[in-house]
Amino acid sequence: MPNLRAAALVDVVAAIMDAAGCGAAEARTVARRLVDSNLVGHESHGVIRVSRYLEWLRAGNLRANATPRLVFDSDAIAIVDGERGFGQVVGEYAGRLGVDKAKRNGIAMVGLRNCGHLGRLGDWAQLAAEAGCVSLHFLNTSGAQRVAPYGGSDRRLSTNPMCVGIPQAGGEPVILDITTSTVAEGKLMVAVNKGERVPEGWIVDAQGRPTTDPQDFYAGGALLTIGGHKGSGLSIITDLLAGALTTGRSSDPADTVLRNNMLSITIAPAVYDPAGDTLREVRRLVDWVKASPPLSPGQAVLAPGDVERAARAQRERDGVPLDDATWRDIVVAAASVGIDAARVDALARGAGGNSE
Repeated sequence: MPNLRAAALVDVVAAIMDAAGCGAAEARTVARRLVDSNLVGHESHGVIRVSRYLEWLRAGNLRANATPRLVFDSDAIAIVDGERGFGQVVGEYAGRLGVDKAKRNGIAMVGLRNCGHLGRLGDWAQLAAEAGCVSLHFLNTSGAQRVAPYGGSDRRLSTNPMCVGIPQAGGEPVILDITTSTVAEGKLMVAVNKGERVPEGWIVDAQGRPTTDPQDFYAGGALLTIGGHKGSGLSIITDLLAGALTTGRSSDPADTVLRNNMLSITIAPAVYDPAGDTLREVRRLVDWVKASPPLSPGQAVLAPGDVERAARAQRERDGVPLDDATWRDIVVAAASVGIDAARVDALARGAGGNSE
């Protein structure tokens, strides 16, 4: 499968989501954010998700064209029920709500519960940073235990990612987007599609034994946490912040629906620092850190977010690479909603952009 221009891939995914019942605007928003994940090198949260989204729609666990519901609202706090709508759409609503409140009050907390897959968590930090705001995000999936706690051998926690975004004066924002498990579960999906093994220390099998075969995870194994007991502690805290404090649910085996919950805290430094000294101080530290002499010649010292920006620049130039298995899944997903392979090929190679 040749590399595809991002615009063409957006057209393909938007057509599939539209045929699956999403309104035109929703279909394009979902497609744009999925493809953007591929652009920045996070295939695990990209178009590999299309077929799974269709499965969730058919099962009723994900709802097209859902309208988020404001459950609680005050000057600085809001609780939003996503009504199991697409996270790419509901996440934008919640993110902009937090930015608006923070710009009025200096700080805001938005709890988003009962939402479809929110995609790449860094998207929401980027949204806030573009508005000049700092943001912290904690996410869980209440009905999807995937991770063993430190010292345990079976699935008790979700992958529980967390993200912090900090804008800087005259530069790109610093965005740390990590999962508290060794990797996102989607990276195991990517490894399966590519027929690859995974590094040691990522997963255990159903008996709690270390393994490098990603299929062992899908046969009942579990992901491990980063950094041993420290990562396990971060995972538990993230699960509580995202699940309990949003009035949603923390990891719960009784919950049969895969729903995301996210706690977001947004800070607007301009409210208390109109001169902009805060963001200049951010720039000073980032520049100082990145000026460290490289340990390996020719390998630059990076700040959080630099890797994603480099990937974006390369893929916007050269196109988005897709492995054959992922492309076959997309063609099959399209066929399941009435779009034949010829139309998929036409969209990929013509309308909306030309493939490489």
